[in-house]
This record gives sequence, structure tokens and C-alpha cells, in this order.
Amino acid sequence: MAVADRYLAPGWFTRAVFNPAVAFLTRHGVSILGSRVLAVRGRTSGAWRTTPVNLLEYDGRRYLVSPRGHGQWVRNLRAAGTGELRVGKRVEVFRSRELTDDEKVPVLRAYLTRWRVEAGAFFDGVRPDAGDERFRAIAPNHPAFEVLSST
Repeated sequence: MAVADRYLAPGWFTRAVFNPAVAFLTRHGVSILGSRVLAVRGRTSGAWRTTPVNLLEYDGRRYLVSPRGHGQWVRNLRAAGTGELRVGKRVEVFRSRELTDDEKVPVLRAYLTRWRVEAGAFFDGVRPDAGDERFRAIAPNHPAFEVLSST
């Protein structure tokens, strides 16, 4: 598998307990550290696909980062270019812009700083205080999108 195609599938606990619990709370209006339910149209089926994500607010902008790599939501968002972020009954329609690897460096550092306990294991041993070159080296493994207004 090429580096750019890397994806680390969630284990049983994450799939069966953690993600459903976070999604349930978020769907009912309780955002945990910025959690949202991301809804994106499937690139083949056109059906809505949902997954819990962490919305990072950094330097006056908002980002979605995939700590596990190039999963289905990433592929769907690339194809659709737009989606919805949901918390309870609030739905925000957005468009996205994928970041270049160089643009990802400060965003990945901020993401790792905020969610190190939850997502640190997926960053190849890189810590928030690592140098830019370490983040640049892992950037291809972690797609990141800027969340933009839909208008």
C-alpha cells in the first residue's frame, strides 16, 4: 500500500462503542471537544454517509483532519467537495478545500495537540512538539480539509 493510500481501520471498541457513543451524543446536540457528525454523499451511490469527526478551529479557520488516513469519508469528500456538519438539529452545509502537505503542518500539530489522547497513536510517534520536518513527513498520511462557507 502506498503511503498516500494508508488507512488504519478502527478496532472493535472504536467501531462498536466509542464512535457510536460520540455520534449519538452529537446527534442529540452534545458536542464533545468539537465533535460533529459529518454527512457526505457517497461517491458511487449518492447516498448520505455519516461519521463522527473532530472539527478543529485553528487560527480563525476550521478544519477536518483524518488521523487514520485515506478512509471512505475522505474519498467521498474529495469527490463531492461539499457536505454537512451536524450537531443535534443544527446542520451546517459547507464546501471544502483539501490542504497541501505544506499547509497541513501547523494544522496537524494543532490537531494532535488538541486530540493527542484520542488520536496520537495514528501519528507515527510524532508528538505535538516535533519539528516541522517530522510533520511534513507524515502529512501525506493525514488528509486535511478546510471547512468553507457554502455561499
